[in-house]
Amino acid sequence: MIARRRDDEETPLLQRPEQPTTTRTPLPWGQFWIILLLELSENLSYFTLTPFIPQLIRDIGVTHGDESQVGHYVGILQSSYYAAHMLTMFHWSQLSDHVGRKPVILIALLAISVSMFSFGLSKTFIGLVVSRAICGAFDGSNGVIKSIVMDITDVTNMPKAFGYIPISWMIGKTAGPLIGGSLSRPADRFPDIFGRSEFLKTYPYLLPCSISATFVSIAWLVTYFRLKESVSTRTPLLELIKGGLFRQSYAKPHQPSSNVLINPGEVQSKPLPLRALLTPKVLTVTASYVTMALVHMAFISVLPVFYATSIELGGLSLDPRRIGAILAAQGASHGIFQLLFYAHLHDRFGARAIHITGVSSGIPLVILFPVINALARSHGIGLAVWQCVTIQLALTISLIMCYPSLALFVRTAAPNRASLGATNGMVQMFAAGARIIGTSSAASVFSYSMQEGHDAWLVYYFLMAIVFLAVGASLLLP
Repeated sequence: MIARRRDDEETPLLQRPEQPTTTRTPLPWGQFWIILLLELSENLSYFTLTPFIPQLIRDIGVTHGDESQVGHYVGILQSSYYAAHMLTMFHWSQLSDHVGRKPVILIALLAISVSMFSFGLSKTFIGLVVSRAICGAFDGSNGVIKSIVMDITDVTNMPKAFGYIPISWMIGKTAGPLIGGSLSRPADRFPDIFGRSEFLKTYPYLLPCSISATFVSIAWLVTYFRLKESVSTRTPLLELIKGGLFRQSYAKPHQPSSNVLINPGEVQSKPLPLRALLTPKVLTVTASYVTMALVHMAFISVLPVFYATSIELGGLSLDPRRIGAILAAQGASHGIFQLLFYAHLHDRFGARAIHITGVSSGIPLVILFPVINALARSHGIGLAVWQCVTIQLALTISLIMCYPSLALFVRTAAPNRASLGATNGMVQMFAAGARIIGTSSAASVFSYSMQEGHDAWLVYYFLMAIVFLAVGASLLLP
């Protein structure tokens, strides 16, 4: 009976339905809008930094004027975030299965806000790395937000819910680069307004960081007062610690309170230990998620460095403002397309087909990098270059749509409902490890390939190899 019930759940989530459409449960907008706000705060804090990080690396002098080393240090800085992210992701998610989602999110939001202020005030490379590591460590709770979506939806409305998630991605990826690209070095860009501020001259990147940190603080207040707990049974933290210290089984969970979102007909289960989560189905989904994250992070790590690098060295010679505008347009197109079309595409083709198509789009994405640079060398930055840039950014839409598809696979792969957070956290933990590898290796290989005497195409061979790895893993999905 249990196996039959799980099969009934998986069919509408992962496959193209052959039977008449059942009645869809309306989305719980009273709580869902808060989830969108939380996703927005995370995306805004990340993408605000993207346009000016290459210039920031130059300004602090860590490269000693060697332009070819900018990508290397950008990779180290971004990897510090994902290293901390990976080490804490599973533990935050597992903790949320026991103490609840809300306390974990509140702690994380507070720490992220502080880390953003710290980043804007840092004047050394070590200070930047520490700030990003703190942000990554507490942003490990991002998997908890996805677990809330899975908690408050069912098989009829979950694809629609993940179709709305890109609203936050779109706004964050649009507003973040605009804030970071336009408001970095404000004393230089807006001398009439900020030219007399010695403080902003000393800390030229504090203003965009402060805006992002303030928004995260607002999200903390909304979460504290309006978000309801979605875990039906919780264990007080003190009891959980005592149980762990004496190697006892999980403490007896308290009964659900009236302020918890639960399904009255749902049979309560108990969170499982890590070893019990390592089922073949979970491992298959994890492999696809890891390789997809590797491709995506390698691409978005190389992209701004490619734009900022001189044409002679293999890039496009764009300034931070133009880079910010391009990334903002990319974010807007991702969100709009996914919002309007993902649920329909899922109903028509299923999550597996969408995912395979998405990772396969990485092949032309990589090929367009050297094509764009060759056109810029031959004809300058003209119409042909911008057409190829537009095609490349359009192809990333298909790549981004892999994420909601994989989230549906994670939901159906979880051994039981009470272990949903831990399952999602484990998958996100391994994906974070892939992001570390993708971010640091791609940016470093790009810098290495630019150096005299090295093969300029080396970075593209590297990117193509991991794309084929991701395609192979996608074919293993059920």
